[in-house]
Amino acid sequence: LAGIAPVGEFPELSHFPTWIEAGYAGEMKYLESRNPAGELKRASLPAAFPWARSVIVCALNYNTRQPYSTERADPVRGWISRYAWSREDYHDAVMKRLRSVEASLRASVTNHDLETRCYVDTGPIVERVYAKYAGVGWIGKNTCILNQKMGSWLFLGVILTSLEIAADAPAPDRCGSCTRCIDACPTDALVTPYQLDSNRCISYLTIEKRGSVPEDLREEMG
Repeated sequence: LAGIAPVGEFPELSHFPTWIEAGYAGEMKYLESRNPAGELKRASLPAAFPWARSVIVCALNYNTRQPYSTERADPVRGWISRYAWSREDYHDAVMKRLRSVEASLRASVTNHDLETRCYVDTGPIVERVYAKYAGVGWIGKNTCILNQKMGSWLFLGVILTSLEIAADAPAPDRCGSCTRCIDACPTDALVTPYQLDSNRCISYLTIEKRGSVPEDLREEMG
């Protein structure tokens, strides 16, 4: 999947400072990076990249035909997150494709002093917001990008560019009144629709957090 988003002050980004202040980022201090003026970079793309005019958002589905970890017969085997079922690190796999798109973009532009940056989870940008405005998918109540045909198992990569490119239409929110993701979360990490407390999130607890998992969450995590 791919789409083009404009660089704008989107309402979703205005919630980011409040989310940080609430402590929902846990120990992920890199999310609090600021520019010399003291502005949170992730709350405003111009604060980090004043030259950026468009964002090319690419998404790669990482589902497989293999059975889910939860469906395997052996109950003592650990569950492995589906995104990790690959011989290649997803940062590298997506970046290769982004570089190819970037090279084609540069080859097609001759009368512009082009500036670009490619990121896969490594830049000061809230990718899912731009994925929404690029038409790739809508932001679900579980805070993940959802695509009507391809689901939510999507790696996101972005190319920031100084080119002004015609933007795609934003993806409409199709969650409606559904709360299945909130009801299913075993650690109650989704404190309200569209708002996640990382301190209770299994992904955060098994990847980002240093030290042991809090005892009160271990049973819920399995």
